[in-house]
Amino acid sequence: MSDKDVAFISGAVRMYRERRGWYRSVCNVFMVGEKSRMEMRVMINVKELVDLENATQAKKIFWDQDIYDQEQERIFGRSWLFLTHDSLIPKNGDFVMSRMGEDKVIVSRQKDGSVEAFINSCSHRGNQVCHADSGNAKAFTCNYHGWVFGQNGDLVDVPLDTLCYHDNLKKAELGLRKVRVESYKGLIFGNMDPDAISLEEYLGDMCWFLDTILVGAGGGMELMGPPLRSVLDCNWKVPAENFVGDGYHVGWTHAAALQILGGPLAGLAGNRADMPYDDLGKQFTTRHGHGFGAINDAVTSIHPENEEYADFMAETRGVVAENLGTPREELYMSHWNCTIFPNCSFLYGTNTFKIWHPIGPGKIEVWTYTLVHKDLDIDVKRSIQRQAIRTFGTAGTLESDDGENMSTCTDSNRGFVTRKGRMNSTMGINREGRHPDFPGIVGASFIGETSYRGFYRFWAEIMDAPDWEAIKVQNDNWDEIWRGSEFWSDK
Repeated sequence: MSDKDVAFISGAVRMYRERRGWYRSVCNVFMVGEKSRMEMRVMINVKELVDLENATQAKKIFWDQDIYDQEQERIFGRSWLFLTHDSLIPKNGDFVMSRMGEDKVIVSRQKDGSVEAFINSCSHRGNQVCHADSGNAKAFTCNYHGWVFGQNGDLVDVPLDTLCYHDNLKKAELGLRKVRVESYKGLIFGNMDPDAISLEEYLGDMCWFLDTILVGAGGGMELMGPPLRSVLDCNWKVPAENFVGDGYHVGWTHAAALQILGGPLAGLAGNRADMPYDDLGKQFTTRHGHGFGAINDAVTSIHPENEEYADFMAETRGVVAENLGTPREELYMSHWNCTIFPNCSFLYGTNTFKIWHPIGPGKIEVWTYTLVHKDLDIDVKRSIQRQAIRTFGTAGTLESDDGENMSTCTDSNRGFVTRKGRMNSTMGINREGRHPDFPGIVGASFIGETSYRGFYRFWAEIMDAPDWEAIKVQNDNWDEIWRGSEFWSDK
């Protein structure tokens, strides 16, 4: 490459930086033998997008294509993403289709009981190999040229291998690309990054909280599928942040629906001033952005007429207290709104379990399962499922309320001037900190934004970090923005 070529490219980079002032451009020149090549990478200035000290975020994070592209690489390309649950692929050969960001994957139960996952794209010409959402199969055959892949994704047969390839095809090197798979108490996750920390390290303190329900009284939880699927015109972070810690919208957005549904949560309708909000629950956030809000004694609140469910919870809470202690017994009987970073969310109590699959900066595909206790009678499970679908199914009463808000939170940022604005998440900022009974950072009320701040703290960290090593070195300092808080010790 001549000096003139280098000067031209450098000028183009400088012009791009000037036009898009919130970027910093990184230009590296690599010498390969006698040839030189220039690799240009435009990286996003994350510190301008998330202000941790003032708890604000740039509105453009819900709209910008370049931000979305970097999320695909740095978040969905190296986070642990939910794939499926043990209960959905119980037998040898059972499989489900899933997604990791915009990559389609096949998740398959092996003969030895283990689980493998691999990219659903043929290594011959890139065709989608499997088109079924789920099923049971001994192998997966591409319908384009007939290449056959085993349950583990290895290439096992090729038509005309001898006659036309003359036995020169290196089948051992042409299997479907494997995905790292690990599980925690029945939840199966995948990771594209071979250098990522383990799933259990990634969940961290969230394991302590999840054990409340995934272990519970001994039977744990399962998912009822297949998932309902719908497309929503919103950025994936809008529902993820809503589930991680938005108790604030419940009494306003869902006021009419809560009055119709009745039960304990009906008292929140209209954000009544006489409610003792600090006594109703708490919020939690952890190292890698996972978090939730808990409403005390509200686990069956969306199922006020399901006496069998209420009886089961009352009968098993003592076992939870004995096995896991009083703090987790209280959480066991609470309603949770939770997100496992980045895009796996659930409502324990309402019993809906959702994945927000991104399909662009302004669109997602929503997969909705029902979350139930394994030890419940099947008729009770089905009753819970019906009510979960009525509230948070594709056309559910509460889902419809949220969908409109999530779409407009995204679409409003189409405006050139609007995108220059910032969003506020300061609620409860001085009423949180380390708690004597719970790990992580704990906010004083379930109506607060502690979990928002935790979610975007890690979003900014993983977006800015070049690799997992850079993330791991922050393990001792991740809670720096909360240090010095004496809120819980003073109480």
